[in-house]
Amino acid sequence: MTNTHNGYYLPEPSHWPLVGSIALFCMFVGAGILLNGIGVGSIIMGFGFALFVFMLFGWFGTVIGESQGGRYNKQVDVSFRWAMAWFIFSEVMFFSAFFGALFYARAFAVPWLGGEGTGDITNQLLWPDFKAVWPLLTLPDAANFTPAKEAMGPLFVPAINTAILLTSGATVTWAHWGLQRNKRRQLIIGLALTVILGLIFLGGQAYEYGHAYTEMNLKLSSGIYGTTFFMLTGFHGAHVTLGAIMLTVILVRSIKGHFTSTHHFAFEGVAWYWHFVDVVWICLFIVVYTL
Repeated sequence: MTNTHNGYYLPEPSHWPLVGSIALFCMFVGAGILLNGIGVGSIIMGFGFALFVFMLFGWFGTVIGESQGGRYNKQVDVSFRWAMAWFIFSEVMFFSAFFGALFYARAFAVPWLGGEGTGDITNQLLWPDFKAVWPLLTLPDAANFTPAKEAMGPLFVPAINTAILLTSGATVTWAHWGLQRNKRRQLIIGLALTVILGLIFLGGQAYEYGHAYTEMNLKLSSGIYGTTFFMLTGFHGAHVTLGAIMLTVILVRSIKGHFTSTHHFAFEGVAWYWHFVDVVWICLFIVVYTL
C-alpha cells in the first residue's frame, strides 16, 4: 500500500541504511587494522565488503520492487532526478580537485622550483640543476622516486579509447531513443553495445597501464607526473567500471521487461552518469595526454 502524506511519498521504514552503516564501519576499521600490520584486519574488511554488496542487492532490489509495483508518484521521480543531479555535481567536484592539483603543479609548483618568479632563489637553494619542464621526467630527488623514461602520449591506446568511449555515448543515447519509442529490441541492443564498449575501454586502459609500468617505467612513484597521471586515469577507470556495472543492471532489467516510455528514470540516471564519464574523459584526454 502506498504511503503518502498530502501527496508526498513516505517510504516504509527500512533496515538497509543500518546494514550499510555497519558494512562501511567494518570496511574502514578493517582497513585501519590492516594498515597497522594486524592480519585480522583483512578478515574484518572482507566481511564489511561482503555485507556492503549484500546491502546493495537488498536495498536496490527493494527500490526496484517498489518502482515496478507502481508505488512511486511524480514527486518521487522529481526527487530522484535532483538526487542524481547533486550526485553528479559531487563527482564533478571530486575530479575538479584532481584537475586542480595537476594545474597547480604545472602552473605554479614546477615553475617555482625552476626559479620562475623567485629570482632563481628557490632553484639555487633547493635544486640548482632542476629544469622546470612538463611532463616532469627529470626529478630533483631521483633517489627517492622512480623517474619515468618518457611521457604517455595521446596516440594509439588513448586515442582509440577516446573513440570507443564517445561511441558508447552514442549507443546509450540510441538505446534511450528506442525506449522512448517502445522499441525494446533497440533498447537492449544499444545497452549491450554500450556495456561491451565500456569493457573494451577498460581492457585498453589495463593494457596501457601494463605498458606504462613495464616499458616506460611510469609509475605512481614517478614524481608528480606519475601521481597525477594515475590518480586521474585510475579514478576515471573506476568510474567507468561502476558505470558498466550499472548499465549491466539496467540491461538485465530491460530484458526482463522493466521500464516504459514514460517511466524509466533508472535508465536516465545511469545514462546521465555515463555521459558524465564521457565528458570527464575528454577533459582528461586533452589535459593529461595532449597538453
